[in-house]
Amino acid sequence: MTTVTRNRTGSPPSGRAAVAVRALADARPGPFWLDDPGRPAPEPALTGDEHTDLLVIGGGYSGLWTALLAKERDPGRDVVLIEAKETAWAASGRNGGFCAASLTHGFLNGLARWPGEIGRLEALGRANLDAIEAAVARYGIDCDFQRTGEIDLATRPHQVAALREGYGEAVRLGLADGLDFLEQDAVRAEIDSPQVLAGVWDRTGVALLNPARLAWGLKRAAQAAGVRIHEHTPATALSVREPYGVAVRTPYGRVFARHAVLGTNAFPSLLRRVRPYVVPVWDYALMTEPLSEERLAAIGWHNRQGLADSANHFHYFRLTADRRILWGGYDVVYHYGSRIRAEDEQRPETFARLAQHFFAFFPQLAGVRFTHRWGGVIDTCSRFSPFFGTAHGGRVAYAAGYTGLGVGATRFGAEVMLDLLDGGGTERTALEMVRSKPLPFPPEPVRWAGIAAMQWAMSREDATGRRNLLLRTMDRLGLGFDS
Repeated sequence: MTTVTRNRTGSPPSGRAAVAVRALADARPGPFWLDDPGRPAPEPALTGDEHTDLLVIGGGYSGLWTALLAKERDPGRDVVLIEAKETAWAASGRNGGFCAASLTHGFLNGLARWPGEIGRLEALGRANLDAIEAAVARYGIDCDFQRTGEIDLATRPHQVAALREGYGEAVRLGLADGLDFLEQDAVRAEIDSPQVLAGVWDRTGVALLNPARLAWGLKRAAQAAGVRIHEHTPATALSVREPYGVAVRTPYGRVFARHAVLGTNAFPSLLRRVRPYVVPVWDYALMTEPLSEERLAAIGWHNRQGLADSANHFHYFRLTADRRILWGGYDVVYHYGSRIRAEDEQRPETFARLAQHFFAFFPQLAGVRFTHRWGGVIDTCSRFSPFFGTAHGGRVAYAAGYTGLGVGATRFGAEVMLDLLDGGGTERTALEMVRSKPLPFPPEPVRWAGIAAMQWAMSREDATGRRNLLLRTMDRLGLGFDS
């Protein structure tokens, strides 16, 4: 049954808004990527007690990369992975499939926070993306991996100036290899929308892929390497168990391990000290029906790049292998008390807004229908990029706070967590990014009020191009809110 979204007067939408809403009439309420006949059957839940060298908690990208890399480093190491639901069920099967080289949520965020390390961070990010591409080939993972790059688009005049300034900084630092600034005619030749004014094309720093199939491929590779995986096995408590290591309780058993890795990201950490650093925010997406060759030609998207506009409340969009358009973003929704509920996966007012924005951006596609609508939770931290640490005397490692760029950066995070558990210094663990933490979010109700105020301020900046006193103050404090 389709929910009719009403406007502020309580009446059903009319005109162009009504056309957009009608395009949602047959959209299924669930992630497109998980609606796949190749979806693997879940593994049996853990029952009884297990003993292992390394326990990985979480069956998304963080956990899967950690388990697989642990076996690559030491094939004799015994590894168990437990997942509360099913592999790729959460963010790893709900994202847009943008696999970026950036470890810092973009070049400018990294430059602002770690100017002395930005060259090394950029190089490590490129090497990480290369390693993902190599792993996809080595393990035969069928996930439609294609290194198309991404264009950041300006749709307002002040965004043109910001893109030009950021590109200039990359050139000044010698970090513009593979980047091109596109004036309006050049960018319109890549994506024909009346809203586009300019763009920066990162030609090699982003790959597009099918995110769920990547996760399922990593699962198969880990199992082939000897990792034992139990799904529908939530971890409910973690404690130190001398002299062996740690003990993790599950509904029907326990796992005793020398070391443990936490890859639970947006969901409440088993370590209470980590929880103030992460807030779960909801992001939403639509998927269209497959486009005909004529419709695809009408928008001129010949090179199939990933695309995103440059607003604070931004849209991201890309083509799939079968010529659908995924269109997501804009609304960033935080619920009081960091609430995560299944019913929040569907948000009709957001889907209606996304549909209206889609047809405004692509008026040539009037009449296209949406087939899927869904939401998912992102692990946001105040510096927009991952943070790392250990607990219980170095027995437990964690990484969180990827803030929407986890498809690629989680592999780097897995390497960092394994480095930290091994105890030896590496190039990765020497980074200030790894050694430092973001500022924590305040407790409720200040958290909710602060996020609401920042959302309002970011919307004003999107409309006016001016960053107000609140946002400038947060910049100086190193605090932010993003997806």
